[in-house]
Amino acid sequence: MSRSLSTRRLRASLLGLAAAGLLAASAAAQAAWPDRPIQMVVPFPAGSSPDILARAIAEPLSADLGQPIVVDNKPGAGGNIGTRFASKAKPDGYTILLTINGPMVTAPTLYKKTLGYDPLKDLAPITLVGTSPNVLVVPAGSPAGNAQEFVAMAKSKPGELNYGTVGPGSSSHLAMAMLEHQAGIKLQQIPYTGFPQIITSILAGDIQAGFMVPGIAMSQVKAGKAKILGITSLQPSDVLPGLPTMAEQGFKDFESISWDAIFVPAGTPDDIVRKLNAAIRKVIERDEVKAKMAALYFTPAASTPEELTALVVNEKKRWDEVINRLGLSLD
Repeated sequence: MSRSLSTRRLRASLLGLAAAGLLAASAAAQAAWPDRPIQMVVPFPAGSSPDILARAIAEPLSADLGQPIVVDNKPGAGGNIGTRFASKAKPDGYTILLTINGPMVTAPTLYKKTLGYDPLKDLAPITLVGTSPNVLVVPAGSPAGNAQEFVAMAKSKPGELNYGTVGPGSSSHLAMAMLEHQAGIKLQQIPYTGFPQIITSILAGDIQAGFMVPGIAMSQVKAGKAKILGITSLQPSDVLPGLPTMAEQGFKDFESISWDAIFVPAGTPDDIVRKLNAAIRKVIERDEVKAKMAALYFTPAASTPEELTALVVNEKKRWDEVINRLGLSLD
């Protein structure tokens, strides 16, 4: 054997060992995940429904994973700002996102030029967390006792009634836009950073109505300071017994379900995605977490990553039809 051939074989052998060492080190690093605190981005303010859900999940998840879960509120633009932030984070399993359907489903159609992220390309699904119908809330002193009376009131004062949303393109915005379209009324949208600010403005009389998740509204409803005129599920809700649906009140096929789900930046290693999915699904099944979700009028709804992707795709198709029919664009 020539000396040059022997040298080449030695170099090849050393390169192979080095490559194997790098692969082993990479595998060991992933196997050790997590070995430092994890950031859970919530694109809504403290006290909002997504924030409360995030904190209900973060504590037991932290215990199970053996590392702190730090909830980081980044509100603004109906959740788009925090969602965009998470989509640009390093895909190493140390940034996770708990967001709602607006930034994932309707925002890409409403902000075709300026959104700054693609939910299906820049984020990877982990699991659905929970679902809840929205509720149409008005002040306790409102002359409207049901949805039809609210519509009559709006028709008598065209363009004068204000309603709150958590931002253009959110479910709180599109649900009212649907009602405006079906009922032939015109209202003025007032955007807020979160539902707590909306319910405060309703109680103060600054705005006359708002579609929102019930967890924020029900304490004020029970205190007699606000009332619910209808819910946005097609069927009566087990978590909101006795409240009429919008469909039952003559608004055909009126449905607007809020959901919260967890995503990570695209490119996060598959084994970390699987570990997160298994850990979070386990947490969601805990009785104490279910109780906290029930207090927010949310139904637990864990899923596989594939099921969450299908939900986003199907919801986007349905809401695109609504947005295009209404001619809505926010660019």
